[in-house]
Amino acid sequence: MFLTMSTTGTAGSPATDLGFLLHKHPDRAQRFSTAHGTAHVLYPEATAERCTAALLLEIDPVALVRSARGKGRGAAPDSALAQYVNDRPYAASSLLAVALGSVFGSAVKGQCAARPELPGVPRPLRVEVPVLPARGGAGLVERLFAPLGWSVTADPLALDERFPEWGDSRYVSLVLEGELTLAEALRHLYVLLPVLDDSKHYWVSPDEVEKLLRAGEGWLERHPEQLLITDRYLARRRALTRDALARLAEADDTEPECLDNAVGAPVDSAAGSVGGEAAGSGVGEGGDTAGKPVPLAARRREAVVGALRAAGAARVLDLGCGQGKLIGELLKDPRFTEVVGVDVSVRALRDAARWLGLERMTERQAARVELLQGSLAYTDRRLTGYDAAVLSEVVEHLDPPRLPALEYAVFGAARPATVVVTTPNVEYNVRWETLPAGHARHPDHRFEWTREEFRSWAGAVAERHGYGVEFTPVGPDDPEVGAPTQMAVFHKRNTEPDRGGTAATTTTTTTTTTTLTKEATAE
Repeated sequence: MFLTMSTTGTAGSPATDLGFLLHKHPDRAQRFSTAHGTAHVLYPEATAERCTAALLLEIDPVALVRSARGKGRGAAPDSALAQYVNDRPYAASSLLAVALGSVFGSAVKGQCAARPELPGVPRPLRVEVPVLPARGGAGLVERLFAPLGWSVTADPLALDERFPEWGDSRYVSLVLEGELTLAEALRHLYVLLPVLDDSKHYWVSPDEVEKLLRAGEGWLERHPEQLLITDRYLARRRALTRDALARLAEADDTEPECLDNAVGAPVDSAAGSVGGEAAGSGVGEGGDTAGKPVPLAARRREAVVGALRAAGAARVLDLGCGQGKLIGELLKDPRFTEVVGVDVSVRALRDAARWLGLERMTERQAARVELLQGSLAYTDRRLTGYDAAVLSEVVEHLDPPRLPALEYAVFGAARPATVVVTTPNVEYNVRWETLPAGHARHPDHRFEWTREEFRSWAGAVAERHGYGVEFTPVGPDDPEVGAPTQMAVFHKRNTEPDRGGTAATTTTTTTTTTTLTKEATAE
Protein backbone atom coordinates (compact mmCIF):
# COMPACT_ATOMS: atom_id res chain seq x y z
CA MET A 1 0.00 0.00 0.00
CA PHE A 2 1.30 3.40 -0.95
CA LEU A 3 0.19 7.00 -0.28
CA THR A 4 1.89 10.35 -0.83
CA MET A 5 1.14 13.81 0.58
CA SER A 6 2.66 16.88 -1.07
CA THR A 7 2.62 20.59 -0.35
CA THR A 8 4.16 23.70 -1.84
CA GLY A 9 5.87 26.54 -0.06
CA THR A 10 4.19 29.87 0.60
CA ALA A 11 5.47 33.23 1.76
CA GLY A 12 7.02 32.72 5.19
CA SER A 13 6.27 29.00 5.21
CA PRO A 14 8.59 26.66 3.30
CA ALA A 15 7.19 23.39 2.05
CA THR A 16 9.51 21.47 4.41
CA ASP A 17 7.26 22.57 7.29
CA LEU A 18 5.48 19.35 6.37
CA GLY A 19 8.22 17.54 8.27
CA PHE A 20 7.35 19.46 11.46
CA LEU A 21 3.66 18.67 11.05
CA LEU A 22 4.25 14.96 10.50
CA HIS A 23 6.96 14.77 13.19
CA LYS A 24 9.16 12.97 10.65
CA HIS A 25 12.46 14.49 9.48
CA PRO A 26 12.72 14.88 5.68
CA ASP A 27 16.38 13.82 5.67
CA ARG A 28 15.71 10.38 7.17
CA ALA A 29 13.82 7.32 6.03
CA GLN A 30 12.07 5.74 9.00
CA ARG A 31 10.27 2.48 9.62
CA PHE A 32 7.59 1.64 12.19
CA SER A 33 6.01 -1.60 13.32
CA THR A 34 2.21 -1.57 13.17
CA ALA A 35 -0.40 -4.13 14.17
CA HIS A 36 -0.62 -5.35 10.57
CA GLY A 37 2.84 -4.88 9.07
CA THR A 38 5.76 -2.49 8.69
CA ALA A 39 5.27 1.15 7.73
CA HIS A 40 7.99 3.14 6.00
CA VAL A 41 8.02 6.96 5.87
CA LEU A 42 10.31 8.72 3.39
CA TYR A 43 10.48 11.98 1.46
CA PRO A 44 11.00 11.63 -2.33
CA GLU A 45 11.45 15.41 -2.49
CA ALA A 46 12.04 18.01 0.21
CA THR A 47 12.78 21.57 -0.85
CA ALA A 48 11.50 24.94 0.26
CA GLU A 49 9.34 25.04 -2.88
CA ARG A 50 7.85 21.54 -2.74
CA CYS A 51 7.86 18.68 -0.24
CA THR A 52 6.39 15.19 -0.56
CA ALA A 53 6.01 12.60 2.21
CA ALA A 54 5.34 8.99 1.30
CA LEU A 55 3.86 6.24 3.46
CA LEU A 56 4.57 2.68 2.33
CA LEU A 57 2.87 -0.12 4.25
CA GLU A 58 4.20 -3.65 3.83
CA ILE A 59 1.62 -6.34 4.59
CA ASP A 60 2.33 -10.05 4.78
CA PRO A 61 -1.10 -11.64 4.09
CA VAL A 62 0.05 -15.05 5.27
CA ALA A 63 1.32 -13.74 8.61
CA LEU A 64 -1.84 -11.65 8.92
CA VAL A 65 -4.07 -14.71 8.68
CA ARG A 66 -1.89 -16.89 10.90
CA SER A 67 -1.94 -14.25 13.62
CA ALA A 68 -5.76 -14.10 13.31
CA ARG A 69 -5.56 -10.30 12.89
CA GLY A 70 -7.10 -10.47 9.45
CA LYS A 71 -10.28 -12.27 10.48
CA GLY A 72 -12.33 -9.44 11.87
CA ARG A 73 -15.91 -8.76 10.93
CA GLY A 74 -16.00 -7.14 7.52
CA ALA A 75 -12.88 -8.97 6.36
CA ALA A 76 -12.72 -11.01 3.18
CA PRO A 77 -14.85 -14.19 3.06
CA ASP A 78 -13.42 -16.86 5.30
CA SER A 79 -12.31 -19.29 2.62
CA ALA A 80 -8.95 -20.99 2.41
CA LEU A 81 -7.97 -19.17 -0.78
CA ALA A 82 -9.41 -15.70 -0.10
CA GLN A 83 -7.59 -15.41 3.20
CA TYR A 84 -4.19 -15.86 1.54
CA VAL A 85 -4.70 -14.48 -1.98
CA ASN A 86 -6.16 -10.98 -1.84
CA ASP A 87 -5.41 -7.31 -2.50
CA ARG A 88 -4.30 -6.39 1.02
CA PRO A 89 -0.61 -5.84 0.24
CA TYR A 90 -1.39 -3.50 -2.66
CA ALA A 91 -4.71 -1.64 -2.30
CA ALA A 92 -5.39 1.12 0.25
CA SER A 93 -7.81 -0.15 2.88
CA SER A 94 -8.62 -0.04 6.57
CA LEU A 95 -5.10 -1.34 7.23
CA LEU A 96 -3.61 1.80 5.67
CA ALA A 97 -6.01 3.94 7.71
CA VAL A 98 -4.78 2.23 10.89
CA ALA A 99 -1.18 2.92 9.86
CA LEU A 100 -2.00 6.61 9.24
CA GLY A 101 -3.42 6.93 12.74
CA SER A 102 -0.49 5.08 14.28
CA VAL A 103 2.45 6.61 12.43
CA PHE A 104 1.07 10.16 12.20
CA GLY A 105 -0.84 10.23 15.48
CA SER A 106 0.26 13.73 16.53
CA ALA A 107 -0.51 15.14 13.09
CA VAL A 108 -3.99 13.60 13.13
CA LYS A 109 -4.64 15.33 16.47
CA GLY A 110 -3.34 18.63 15.11
CA GLN A 111 -0.41 18.79 17.53
CA CYS A 112 3.08 20.13 16.86
CA ALA A 113 5.20 20.80 19.94
CA ALA A 114 8.11 22.36 17.97
CA ARG A 115 5.92 24.73 15.93
CA PRO A 116 2.50 24.97 17.64
CA GLU A 117 1.30 27.64 15.20
CA LEU A 118 1.56 25.32 12.17
CA PRO A 119 -1.28 22.77 12.62
CA GLY A 120 -4.07 25.34 12.41
CA VAL A 121 -2.86 26.89 9.13
CA PRO A 122 -4.48 25.59 5.91
CA ARG A 123 -1.95 24.83 3.19
CA PRO A 124 -2.07 23.58 -0.40
CA LEU A 125 -2.12 19.79 -0.27
CA ARG A 126 -2.02 17.04 -2.87
CA VAL A 127 -2.75 13.47 -1.83
CA GLU A 128 -2.18 10.56 -4.19
CA VAL A 129 -3.30 6.95 -3.69
CA PRO A 130 -2.28 4.86 -6.73
CA VAL A 131 -4.62 1.93 -6.00
CA LEU A 132 -7.81 2.50 -4.02
CA PRO A 133 -10.73 0.07 -3.79
CA ALA A 134 -13.95 1.96 -4.51
CA ARG A 135 -17.13 -0.03 -4.03
CA GLY A 136 -19.55 2.39 -5.63
CA GLY A 137 -17.17 3.60 -8.33
CA ALA A 138 -15.52 6.91 -9.08
CA GLY A 139 -18.82 8.70 -8.55
CA LEU A 140 -18.92 7.67 -4.89
CA VAL A 141 -15.32 8.82 -4.42
CA GLU A 142 -16.37 12.25 -5.69
CA ARG A 143 -19.41 12.38 -3.39
CA LEU A 144 -17.34 11.50 -0.34
CA PHE A 145 -14.39 13.87 -0.79
CA ALA A 146 -15.78 16.85 -2.77
CA PRO A 147 -18.05 18.16 0.06
CA LEU A 148 -14.94 18.37 2.26
CA GLY A 149 -13.23 20.92 0.02
CA TRP A 150 -11.20 18.57 -2.19
CA SER A 151 -10.79 18.69 -5.95
CA VAL A 152 -11.14 15.00 -6.82
CA THR A 153 -9.64 13.00 -9.68
CA ALA A 154 -10.60 9.33 -9.55
CA ASP A 155 -9.52 7.41 -12.64
CA PRO A 156 -10.83 3.83 -12.90
CA LEU A 157 -8.15 1.18 -13.36
CA ALA A 158 -8.60 -1.45 -16.06
CA LEU A 159 -9.31 -4.98 -14.97
CA ASP A 160 -6.50 -6.08 -17.26
CA GLU A 161 -4.73 -3.66 -19.60
CA ARG A 162 -4.05 -6.50 -22.01
CA PHE A 163 -7.78 -7.11 -22.41
CA PRO A 164 -9.52 -3.70 -22.48
CA GLU A 165 -12.79 -5.37 -23.45
CA TRP A 166 -12.99 -6.75 -19.92
CA GLY A 167 -13.72 -3.24 -18.68
CA ASP A 168 -12.76 -1.47 -15.49
CA SER A 169 -11.96 -3.01 -12.13
CA ARG A 170 -13.37 -1.79 -8.81
CA TYR A 171 -10.13 0.12 -8.18
CA VAL A 172 -9.33 3.76 -8.94
CA SER A 173 -6.22 5.92 -8.94
CA LEU A 174 -7.05 8.80 -6.63
CA VAL A 175 -5.66 12.36 -6.57
CA LEU A 176 -6.98 14.91 -4.08
CA GLU A 177 -6.06 18.59 -4.20
CA GLY A 178 -7.20 21.32 -1.85
CA GLU A 179 -6.25 23.88 0.76
CA LEU A 180 -6.86 22.36 4.19
CA THR A 181 -4.99 21.77 7.40
CA LEU A 182 -2.97 18.57 7.45
CA ALA A 183 -5.00 17.28 10.40
CA GLU A 184 -8.23 17.66 8.42
CA ALA A 185 -6.73 15.80 5.45
CA LEU A 186 -5.53 12.90 7.59
CA ARG A 187 -8.87 12.57 9.38
CA HIS A 188 -10.70 12.48 6.07
CA LEU A 189 -8.43 9.69 4.85
CA TYR A 190 -8.62 7.80 8.16
CA VAL A 191 -12.40 7.52 7.88
CA LEU A 192 -13.03 7.38 4.15
CA LEU A 193 -10.39 4.85 3.02
CA PRO A 194 -12.12 1.94 4.80
CA VAL A 195 -15.52 3.33 3.76
CA LEU A 196 -14.58 3.11 0.09
CA ASP A 197 -13.09 -0.35 0.55
CA ASP A 198 -16.32 -1.25 2.39
CA SER A 199 -14.41 -3.70 4.54
CA LYS A 200 -12.73 -3.76 7.92
CA HIS A 201 -9.85 -6.21 8.24
CA TYR A 202 -10.13 -6.40 12.00
CA TRP A 203 -12.84 -6.88 14.60
CA VAL A 204 -15.24 -3.92 14.79
CA SER A 205 -15.87 -3.30 18.49
CA PRO A 206 -17.92 -0.54 20.20
CA ASP A 207 -14.71 1.49 20.48
CA GLU A 208 -14.94 2.05 16.71
CA VAL A 209 -17.80 4.47 17.37
CA GLU A 210 -15.47 6.63 19.48
CA LYS A 211 -12.80 6.52 16.76
CA LEU A 212 -15.32 7.56 14.12
CA LEU A 213 -16.67 10.45 16.17
CA ARG A 214 -13.19 11.73 17.04
CA ALA A 215 -11.92 11.57 13.46
CA GLY A 216 -15.21 12.89 12.07
CA GLU A 217 -15.54 15.82 14.46
CA GLY A 218 -16.20 19.04 12.60
CA TRP A 219 -17.16 17.49 9.25
CA LEU A 220 -19.09 14.23 9.56
CA GLU A 221 -21.97 15.93 11.41
CA ARG A 222 -22.98 17.75 8.21
CA HIS A 223 -21.62 15.49 5.46
CA PRO A 224 -24.32 14.73 2.83
CA GLU A 225 -23.27 11.04 2.84
CA GLN A 226 -23.23 10.76 6.64
CA LEU A 227 -25.44 7.66 6.73
CA LEU A 228 -23.38 5.77 4.17
CA ILE A 229 -20.09 6.70 5.87
CA THR A 230 -21.29 5.67 9.32
CA ASP A 231 -22.89 2.43 8.15
CA ARG A 232 -19.86 1.26 6.17
CA TYR A 233 -17.24 2.41 8.67
CA LEU A 234 -18.96 0.39 11.40
CA ALA A 235 -19.24 -2.67 9.14
CA ARG A 236 -23.05 -2.40 9.06
CA ARG A 237 -23.42 -3.32 12.70
CA ARG A 238 -26.83 -1.83 13.33
CA ALA A 239 -26.48 -1.19 17.05
CA LEU A 240 -23.20 0.68 16.58
CA THR A 241 -24.51 2.62 13.59
CA ARG A 242 -27.65 3.66 15.46
CA ASP A 243 -25.55 4.81 18.43
CA ALA A 244 -23.18 6.81 16.22
CA LEU A 245 -26.00 8.50 14.29
CA ALA A 246 -27.80 9.46 17.49
CA ARG A 247 -24.65 11.03 18.88
CA LEU A 248 -23.95 12.84 15.61
CA ALA A 249 -27.49 14.21 15.72
CA GLU A 250 -26.83 15.54 19.22
CA ALA A 251 -23.49 17.00 18.13
CA ASP A 252 -24.98 18.97 15.25
CA ASP A 253 -28.47 20.25 14.56
CA THR A 254 -27.78 21.57 11.06
CA GLU A 255 -29.82 18.77 9.47
CA PRO A 256 -32.27 16.66 11.50
CA GLU A 257 -32.25 12.92 10.89
CA CYS A 258 -34.95 10.27 11.07
CA LEU A 259 -32.83 7.54 12.62
CA ASP A 260 -35.43 4.80 12.45
CA ASN A 261 -35.64 5.11 8.69
CA ALA A 262 -31.92 5.64 8.20
CA VAL A 263 -30.43 2.67 10.01
CA GLY A 264 -30.68 -0.79 8.59
CA ALA A 265 -31.80 0.30 5.12
CA PRO A 266 -30.19 -1.60 2.23
CA VAL A 267 -27.01 -0.10 0.81
CA ASP A 268 -26.98 0.44 -2.93
CA SER A 269 -23.30 0.09 -3.78
CA ALA A 270 -23.81 1.54 -7.24
CA ALA A 271 -25.60 4.62 -5.99
CA GLY A 272 -23.42 4.77 -2.91
CA SER A 273 -26.14 5.74 -0.47
CA VAL A 274 -28.22 4.19 2.27
CA GLY A 275 -31.81 3.67 1.28
CA GLY A 276 -31.14 5.44 -2.01
CA GLU A 277 -30.78 8.97 -0.62
CA ALA A 278 -28.26 11.07 1.24
CA ALA A 279 -28.34 12.01 4.86
CA GLY A 280 -29.06 15.68 4.24
CA SER A 281 -28.18 18.71 2.26
CA GLY A 282 -25.69 20.20 4.70
CA VAL A 283 -27.45 23.52 4.40
CA GLY A 284 -25.33 25.18 7.07
CA GLU A 285 -27.98 26.86 9.19
CA GLY A 286 -25.28 27.05 11.80
CA GLY A 287 -23.52 29.88 9.99
CA ASP A 288 -20.35 30.03 7.98
CA THR A 289 -16.78 30.64 9.00
CA ALA A 290 -13.95 30.73 6.43
CA GLY A 291 -16.31 29.12 3.89
CA LYS A 292 -17.29 26.24 6.19
CA PRO A 293 -20.61 26.04 8.09
CA VAL A 294 -20.28 26.16 11.86
CA PRO A 295 -22.37 23.42 13.53
CA LEU A 296 -25.25 24.72 15.61
CA ALA A 297 -24.03 22.55 18.51
CA ALA A 298 -20.69 24.40 18.45
CA ARG A 299 -22.48 27.75 18.45
CA ARG A 300 -24.61 26.60 21.34
CA ARG A 301 -21.59 25.56 23.40
CA GLU A 302 -19.94 28.88 22.60
CA ALA A 303 -23.03 30.78 23.78
CA VAL A 304 -23.25 28.76 27.01
CA VAL A 305 -19.56 29.20 27.82
CA GLY A 306 -19.89 32.93 27.10
CA ALA A 307 -22.80 33.23 29.52
CA LEU A 308 -20.84 31.39 32.23
CA ARG A 309 -17.83 33.65 31.73
CA ALA A 310 -20.02 36.75 31.92
CA ALA A 311 -21.47 35.45 35.19
CA GLY A 312 -17.99 34.95 36.64
CA ALA A 313 -18.68 31.27 37.36
CA ALA A 314 -15.79 29.03 38.44
CA ARG A 315 -17.55 25.89 39.75
CA VAL A 316 -20.04 24.61 37.16
CA LEU A 317 -22.57 21.78 36.95
CA ASP A 318 -23.34 20.30 33.52
CA LEU A 319 -26.72 18.65 34.16
CA GLY A 320 -27.53 16.04 31.52
CA CYS A 321 -23.94 16.14 30.26
CA GLY A 322 -24.27 13.32 27.69
CA GLN A 323 -20.94 12.55 26.02
CA GLY A 324 -19.22 15.53 27.67
CA LYS A 325 -18.70 17.96 24.77
CA LEU A 326 -19.53 21.00 26.93
CA ILE A 327 -17.32 19.71 29.73
CA GLY A 328 -14.43 19.51 27.26
CA GLU A 329 -14.97 23.13 26.25
CA LEU A 330 -15.08 24.28 29.87
CA LEU A 331 -11.87 22.43 30.74
CA LYS A 332 -10.03 24.42 28.06
CA ASP A 333 -10.53 27.57 30.14
CA PRO A 334 -8.60 27.64 33.45
CA ARG A 335 -11.14 30.03 34.99
CA PHE A 336 -13.48 27.04 35.39
CA THR A 337 -11.78 25.38 38.35
CA GLU A 338 -14.33 22.61 38.88
CA VAL A 339 -16.70 21.04 36.34
CA VAL A 340 -19.16 18.33 37.39
CA GLY A 341 -21.09 16.37 34.76
CA VAL A 342 -24.33 14.65 35.79
CA ASP A 343 -26.32 12.20 33.69
CA VAL A 344 -28.88 9.49 34.42
CA SER A 345 -27.18 7.11 31.97
CA VAL A 346 -24.09 5.28 33.18
CA ARG A 347 -23.30 4.40 29.57
CA ALA A 348 -23.36 8.10 28.62
CA LEU A 349 -20.96 8.86 31.46
CA ARG A 350 -18.59 6.13 30.34
CA ASP A 351 -18.71 7.55 26.82
CA ALA A 352 -17.97 10.98 28.28
CA ALA A 353 -15.01 9.61 30.24
CA ARG A 354 -13.59 8.09 27.05
CA TRP A 355 -14.27 11.20 25.00
CA LEU A 356 -12.60 13.44 27.56
CA GLY A 357 -9.67 11.04 27.97
CA LEU A 358 -10.24 10.96 31.72
CA GLU A 359 -7.88 8.04 32.24
CA ARG A 360 -5.11 9.88 30.35
CA MET A 361 -5.40 13.16 32.23
CA THR A 362 -2.74 14.34 34.59
CA GLU A 363 -3.63 14.36 38.26
CA ARG A 364 -4.01 18.13 38.19
CA GLN A 365 -6.35 18.06 35.20
CA ALA A 366 -8.43 15.21 36.59
CA ALA A 367 -8.93 17.12 39.83
CA ARG A 368 -11.01 19.69 37.91
CA VAL A 369 -13.62 17.26 36.56
CA GLU A 370 -16.04 14.77 38.09
CA LEU A 371 -18.78 12.63 36.53
CA LEU A 372 -21.83 11.67 38.59
CA GLN A 373 -24.76 9.39 37.83
CA GLY A 374 -28.14 10.62 39.00
CA SER A 375 -31.62 11.71 37.99
CA LEU A 376 -32.46 15.40 37.72
CA ALA A 377 -35.99 14.63 38.87
CA TYR A 378 -34.69 14.23 42.44
CA THR A 379 -32.84 16.56 44.77
CA ASP A 380 -29.19 15.82 45.47
CA ARG A 381 -27.27 17.54 48.27
CA ARG A 382 -23.98 17.14 46.38
CA LEU A 383 -25.18 19.60 43.74
CA THR A 384 -25.53 22.52 46.14
CA GLY A 385 -23.03 25.36 46.48
CA TYR A 386 -22.03 25.70 42.82
CA ASP A 387 -21.67 28.97 40.96
CA ALA A 388 -23.64 27.85 37.91
CA ALA A 389 -25.61 24.98 36.40
CA VAL A 390 -26.25 24.25 32.73
CA LEU A 391 -29.25 22.43 31.25
CA SER A 392 -28.26 22.35 27.58
CA GLU A 393 -30.82 20.56 25.37
CA VAL A 394 -32.15 18.66 28.39
CA VAL A 395 -35.66 19.85 29.31
CA GLU A 396 -37.20 18.67 26.02
CA HIS A 397 -36.17 15.09 26.84
CA LEU A 398 -38.43 15.01 29.92
CA ASP A 399 -42.13 14.22 29.95
CA PRO A 400 -43.97 17.47 30.79
CA PRO A 401 -45.40 16.13 34.10
CA ARG A 402 -41.80 15.72 35.35
CA LEU A 403 -40.75 19.30 34.68
CA PRO A 404 -41.86 20.57 38.13
CA ALA A 405 -39.59 18.00 39.77
CA LEU A 406 -36.64 19.12 37.62
CA GLU A 407 -37.48 22.73 38.40
CA TYR A 408 -37.42 22.19 42.16
CA ALA A 409 -34.29 20.00 42.10
CA VAL A 410 -32.32 22.70 40.27
CA PHE A 411 -33.87 26.05 41.23
CA GLY A 412 -35.36 25.12 44.61
CA ALA A 413 -32.77 22.75 46.11
CA ALA A 414 -29.40 23.16 44.35
CA ARG A 415 -29.93 26.93 43.83
CA PRO A 416 -26.77 27.90 41.92
CA ALA A 417 -26.22 31.62 41.40
CA THR A 418 -26.62 31.20 37.62
CA VAL A 419 -28.61 28.68 35.58
CA VAL A 420 -28.27 28.45 31.79
CA VAL A 421 -31.02 26.60 29.87
CA THR A 422 -31.06 25.95 26.11
CA THR A 423 -33.79 24.20 24.14
CA PRO A 424 -34.88 23.96 20.48
CA ASN A 425 -37.18 26.59 19.01
CA VAL A 426 -39.91 24.54 17.31
CA GLU A 427 -40.89 27.49 15.11
CA TYR A 428 -37.54 27.20 13.31
CA ASN A 429 -38.22 23.60 12.24
CA VAL A 430 -39.99 24.78 9.08
CA ARG A 431 -36.61 25.95 7.77
CA TRP A 432 -35.49 22.29 7.48
CA GLU A 433 -37.05 20.89 4.34
CA THR A 434 -36.01 17.33 5.18
CA LEU A 435 -37.80 17.34 8.55
CA PRO A 436 -41.37 16.04 8.06
CA ALA A 437 -44.09 18.37 9.30
CA GLY A 438 -44.98 17.72 12.91
CA HIS A 439 -41.80 15.72 13.65
CA ALA A 440 -39.40 16.67 16.44
CA ARG A 441 -35.71 17.20 15.70
CA HIS A 442 -34.72 14.13 17.71
CA PRO A 443 -36.72 10.92 18.31
CA ASP A 444 -36.33 11.28 22.09
CA HIS A 445 -37.78 14.82 22.32
CA ARG A 446 -41.00 14.74 24.34
CA PHE A 447 -41.92 18.26 23.23
CA GLU A 448 -40.41 21.33 21.58
CA TRP A 449 -41.44 24.82 22.67
CA THR A 450 -42.25 27.95 20.72
CA ARG A 451 -40.48 31.12 21.82
CA GLU A 452 -43.57 32.29 23.69
CA GLU A 453 -43.97 28.95 25.48
CA PHE A 454 -40.32 28.92 26.55
CA ARG A 455 -40.46 32.49 27.82
CA SER A 456 -43.65 31.75 29.73
CA TRP A 457 -42.13 28.67 31.42
CA ALA A 458 -38.84 30.38 32.22
CA GLY A 459 -40.53 33.50 33.55
CA ALA A 460 -42.75 31.48 35.87
CA VAL A 461 -39.78 29.45 37.14
CA ALA A 462 -37.78 32.62 37.82
CA GLU A 463 -40.68 34.20 39.69
CA ARG A 464 -41.28 31.16 41.88
CA HIS A 465 -37.64 30.74 42.93
CA GLY A 466 -36.28 34.28 43.14
CA TYR A 467 -34.34 34.55 39.88
CA GLY A 468 -34.20 37.10 37.12
CA VAL A 469 -34.05 35.76 33.56
CA GLU A 470 -32.70 37.00 30.22
CA PHE A 471 -33.24 35.42 26.80
CA THR A 472 -30.73 35.10 23.95
CA PRO A 473 -31.17 33.55 20.46
CA VAL A 474 -28.48 31.06 19.41
CA GLY A 475 -27.76 30.60 15.72
CA PRO A 476 -29.03 32.69 12.80
CA ASP A 477 -32.00 34.78 13.97
CA ASP A 478 -34.66 34.46 11.29
CA PRO A 479 -36.96 37.51 11.24
CA GLU A 480 -40.05 35.29 10.90
CA VAL A 481 -39.38 32.20 13.01
CA GLY A 482 -36.47 33.22 15.25
CA ALA A 483 -33.24 31.31 15.93
CA PRO A 484 -32.92 27.49 15.91
CA THR A 485 -31.96 27.43 19.62
CA GLN A 486 -33.31 29.59 22.42
CA MET A 487 -31.30 30.24 25.59
CA ALA A 488 -32.39 31.56 28.98
CA VAL A 489 -29.88 32.76 31.60
CA PHE A 490 -31.22 32.88 35.16
CA HIS A 491 -29.47 34.98 37.82
CA LYS A 492 -30.39 34.53 41.49
CA ARG A 493 -31.70 37.65 43.20
CA ASN A 494 -30.43 38.64 46.63
CA THR A 495 -33.83 38.19 48.26
CA GLU A 496 -35.07 34.66 48.88
CA PRO A 497 -38.62 33.87 47.68
CA ASP A 498 -41.34 32.06 49.61
CA ARG A 499 -40.87 28.56 48.24
CA GLY A 500 -43.90 27.03 49.90
CA GLY A 501 -46.67 25.32 47.97
CA THR A 502 -46.53 22.72 45.29
CA ALA A 503 -43.07 23.52 43.96
CA ALA A 504 -41.44 22.96 47.33
CA THR A 505 -43.19 19.65 47.89
CA THR A 506 -42.69 18.16 44.44
CA THR A 507 -39.86 15.71 45.10
CA THR A 508 -37.44 15.49 47.98
CA THR A 509 -36.01 12.00 47.62
CA THR A 510 -32.26 11.76 47.07
CA THR A 511 -31.12 9.16 44.56
CA THR A 512 -28.26 6.78 45.02
CA THR A 513 -25.55 8.05 42.70
CA THR A 514 -22.31 6.66 41.44
CA THR A 515 -19.06 8.55 40.95
CA LEU A 516 -17.05 7.56 37.88
CA THR A 517 -13.40 7.96 38.79
CA LYS A 518 -10.37 7.53 36.57
CA GLU A 519 -9.89 4.02 37.87
CA ALA A 520 -13.53 2.99 37.35
CA THR A 521 -13.63 4.18 33.75
CA ALA A 522 -10.24 2.96 32.59
CA GLU A 523 -10.49 0.11 30.12
